[in-house]
Amino acid sequence: MRFTTPLRYPGGKGKLTNYILKLIDINGLNGCDYVEPYAGGAGVAINLLLAGKATNVHLNDLNTAIYCFWHSILEETEGFCSLIDSTPVTMVEWYKNKDIIANQANYSALEIGFATFFLNRTNRSGILLGGVIGGKEQSGKWKLDARFNKPDLINRINIIASKKANIHIYNQDAKLFLDTVVSKFKKDTLIYLDPPYYVKGKGLYQNHYGHEDHLSIAKTIKQNNMHPWIVSYDNTEEINDMYSGLRKVEYGINYSAQSRYQGPEVIFFCDSITIPDDSNPSKVKL
Repeated sequence: MRFTTPLRYPGGKGKLTNYILKLIDINGLNGCDYVEPYAGGAGVAINLLLAGKATNVHLNDLNTAIYCFWHSILEETEGFCSLIDSTPVTMVEWYKNKDIIANQANYSALEIGFATFFLNRTNRSGILLGGVIGGKEQSGKWKLDARFNKPDLINRINIIASKKANIHIYNQDAKLFLDTVVSKFKKDTLIYLDPPYYVKGKGLYQNHYGHEDHLSIAKTIKQNNMHPWIVSYDNTEEINDMYSGLRKVEYGINYSAQSRYQGPEVIFFCDSITIPDDSNPSKVKL
């Protein structure tokens, strides 16, 4: 399925869309509500909504910059798209938007949301605190506008905004979100948790986790016997210990953070869910 989210994300799980579409079908969850406590680029969520497989999607992210992006494209769509159209993709703008992210208290949600988008599209691997594509001297093979196709990005945002009535956004700690918001959702709500990587999270995400944070979220989701859920992670010994006893699928997924390589990944499943019969969830064909 075509990748529709406007945000690039390290380890983004858009390639799992077909696998989750299949999971929804074989578990009788068509038209369900769908939840991502760690929304990020929300690649799977937007794909499921546009495919009609999810009636509503609930996107939560503790990172205020990411939240402001989603809020802005849904609530200030015209202004956001106007900024895309009128803003030159230059190093002057890169420095300007980098300063906005570093000093968010001084700016509006629209300014923060656009700065998040600008840096995401112009930085290597979409990492907000990462380096610019082509380097600050713009001497590399690719320049900072290499991932900034304005008409395509405006089109993606307008398509998403047309579904705003079915997109609900939150800016909470994931555990609090699960405990206080998701716990009240109907039973056929599918939850997909994609927490920060255990090993490389600190270098990729502004809101990375320590060991105890990963352990806390594992305990919380394993106690949820009401909703079907899946969890994806980097495949480490520590994570496997936290989710021991659960069924899992191990696989490789291509992602880029400075360089492209096959990263070992794992998906864990709650006891009530039927698992699709596919050895590599990132390569499912429908």
